Amino acid sequence: MVSWKGASMLLLLMTAASSAFAQGPDGFALESANGDFRLQIGLLLHADGRFETDSSGDVADTFLLRRLRPYFKGRFARRFDFYFNPDFANSTLVVQDMYVEMVFAPAFRLRAGKDKTPFGLERLHSASNLLFMERAMPTAIVPNRDIGIETLGDLRGGVFSYIAGVMNGVADGGSSDLDTTDGIDVSARFVVRPFTRKATHPLHGFSLAMSGSAGNHTGTALPSFQTRTVRQPFFSYATDAASDGTRVRYSPQVSYYYKRFGGFGEYVHSEAPVRRGIVRDDIAHQAWQVAGSWVLTGEAATAAGAGIRPRANFDFGNGHWGALQVAARYHALKIDNEAFTLGVAAAGASRRAEAWTVGLNWYLTPNFRYTFNFERTVFDDNAPGSRPPENAFAFRTGISF
Repeated sequence: MVSWKGASMLLLLMTAASSAFAQGPDGFALESANGDFRLQIGLLLHADGRFETDSSGDVADTFLLRRLRPYFKGRFARRFDFYFNPDFANSTLVVQDMYVEMVFAPAFRLRAGKDKTPFGLERLHSASNLLFMERAMPTAIVPNRDIGIETLGDLRGGVFSYIAGVMNGVADGGSSDLDTTDGIDVSARFVVRPFTRKATHPLHGFSLAMSGSAGNHTGTALPSFQTRTVRQPFFSYATDAASDGTRVRYSPQVSYYYKRFGGFGEYVHSEAPVRRGIVRDDIAHQAWQVAGSWVLTGEAATAAGAGIRPRANFDFGNGHWGALQVAARYHALKIDNEAFTLGVAAAGASRRAEAWTVGLNWYLTPNFRYTFNFERTVFDDNAPGSRPPENAFAFRTGISF
């Protein structure tokens, strides 16, 4: 008679014999022989240095761990996927993503749990391969992570893609793990890639997208906005102001990748009623960005923030330097004038922030990267009495697999 302990060891040996262990640029994975079960483990680490070069004293120069995210993703019973992505940066645990997904077909998948809201173009780019150290100002007024149910899929070999969800709803730029109100947001994003099935076409990497969301939220907190590199606050609402009605967002988006070149742009409009005492009116914020990049060493730029894979990994002794990419962007955020004329903005808030960013990305391997950014932010067109411009330099050591 075989004991329970013996049976368990036998099952473990049988499982190991019928599964495969893989390692590579995308992490470590254990997969069953028939592919029905798979577990992949990886890590994202961003160690930053950030410095305000104008010595205004408003922001402390600092080194920090921006992200420390081990992740687990996989598949079971062939048609069920899962993803778990915690973040331990700054010794604080935050569950960024945690969802399960049923795959009926490439054209229809059903996802439940915590995930990025299907809205912002750059927000949906993976943090492991952002073009710049921080996402641009449009991301400040799009929703981040939320909990709900989504349906998504690709049609005609990726010519059309969609993702739509019903979620709790979060403030501009916000994330949430708990909802204490009755408000619900409906969000959707549709993408068309007309030439994606023609691999040699010059417009193979061209795509257009449109996003929208709407939800009724009353009495919930309102957002504040910060500069992107050193996180200096430049706009907030009065402390006794609150949301009071249906919030609507929309965003047209475009991207294009061809050989060494990559570029994208997005516009975001976010509008919601705000109440302060007896004063109530719709307040609309607008933000936009245009970004472009060029790979100096000849590798192909990749869509959707997928990163650059060097032709040869860094090897100083043999004269291999990896891949080098330069990037630049313009981005801005404009606050509705009504926020000031109605008195719902906090004292000292800025009406507009616009910034130029230049960057250098050095990919030593597909998994190891140095990033250098310089960003200048100007407030209220640098008019007399406005907030002084912010000049910031930052660099990052990044590991992702």
